[in-house]
Amino acid sequence: MSSAIPPATVADEPEELVRFRQQWLEEVRSKKKAPPSQAQDASPAPAASSSAESPEGPAHARAPPAHHSTQRRPSHGAHTATLATKRPPATVAPAPFGPALQRAVEVYRKAVQHEQRGELDDALRLYRTAFRMDNNVDRAYHLMEEELHNKASSSAQPKVHHRKTSSTPDAVDALSQGVQSMQVAPGIVPVARNRGEGFVTGLLASLVSSWPANLTFEPENEKEAVPINLLPDELLMMILRLLNHTTLERFAKVNRKARVISLDASIWRPLVARVLKPPQIPTEEDFDALVLKYMTDYRRIYIEHPRVRYDGVYIAVCHYVRNGLGENAWVNYSHLITYYRYLRFLPDGQVLSLLANEEHKPQDVIPLLKPTLRMKGFFIGTWYLEGMEVHIEDLLDPGTNNTRYSFQMVLDLRSRPLGRWNRLDFREYNSVHLGSGEATPLALKNDRPFWFSKVRSYA
Repeated sequence: MSSAIPPATVADEPEELVRFRQQWLEEVRSKKKAPPSQAQDASPAPAASSSAESPEGPAHARAPPAHHSTQRRPSHGAHTATLATKRPPATVAPAPFGPALQRAVEVYRKAVQHEQRGELDDALRLYRTAFRMDNNVDRAYHLMEEELHNKASSSAQPKVHHRKTSSTPDAVDALSQGVQSMQVAPGIVPVARNRGEGFVTGLLASLVSSWPANLTFEPENEKEAVPINLLPDELLMMILRLLNHTTLERFAKVNRKARVISLDASIWRPLVARVLKPPQIPTEEDFDALVLKYMTDYRRIYIEHPRVRYDGVYIAVCHYVRNGLGENAWVNYSHLITYYRYLRFLPDGQVLSLLANEEHKPQDVIPLLKPTLRMKGFFIGTWYLEGMEVHIEDLLDPGTNNTRYSFQMVLDLRSRPLGRWNRLDFREYNSVHLGSGEATPLALKNDRPFWFSKVRSYA
């Protein structure tokens, strides 16, 4: 290799450059394992560049070739370091979001949490607020979730993509039914820490299982005492059994201690036993099957299982326009007619139905809606619940003995939000001839859904 270089050139070159060239040739042979012929073809290139045959003179020809050779033929270690500094990073972190977009993402995350818990009204309100703050908040939320998912190497569960919930009635109903049938927790979590009984399942199970065992009531002011801590849990549960479900849930929102105590089965079992019996369920034996279906979580039974409410009345406000007559032929008169339909369900299987015009105001009629009422448009019948359908049959006028017709209804029971069961939609409305049993459908053009209104005296 060295014999191919002219002797004059080798003598004129600095000793350091000759040593560098020899070192570079040895590295090429050892690491690239190139054939000798290729190495000999490559060696004259730097020698030719350092030749003294330049027309500018020998003194000027020696310096530039040495500088040029050190740039094109660096050592292997120097070449590797140069590439490492110029190579772009494999992944570039996304630019951080601005403060306004981060606040919008936090609002969006709270909306997702409300949606997972079935609080659809709160979720829809927060979704709208987040999108008013920034139109791209959903994309930013998904990017942040993916980044957190990639960092959490211990998490092996698949990522769930959340989307904005539509505000249409069908979408809300579909989401409610999906939440009812969803089983998030892998099993059942006992909530009785010291004494008592009961289990919690579903969405609440994952939260309760992560709470500490020793929970207490904490004061807002650290200098004040908390007298409720002096009460044992058994005595506190006896007090909670005297409350209705609305007051009980308000107490449970105080803190974790209140929530755990309010989940005890001895509190919710009497509420469920008083409500879920015929005609709410077909037979008494179905109650045991229902308890096994919900894994003895009586609170979930009371909230998620369909039930007709006894503590109020269902009211439908209906309107239609009727053309009127006047003395002036050039003027057309239109009258807006308003009438009300009332349905009150009784635990013994009776149902009270009343059709009244706008002369009888709801505040005057509702206190009188009892089986002893006698007025035009008042009927008494029977009812039963089958799945999500309410069947009303044998609606008769109690003030008339000689009647030839009765009425029957089929209504769809719905809940907005989950657990209230506060809406009834007409599906069928028939007139039945008592002699022949023939059912004739009635028009439902002006009828509207029934909405539940709680009545204190009924409760």
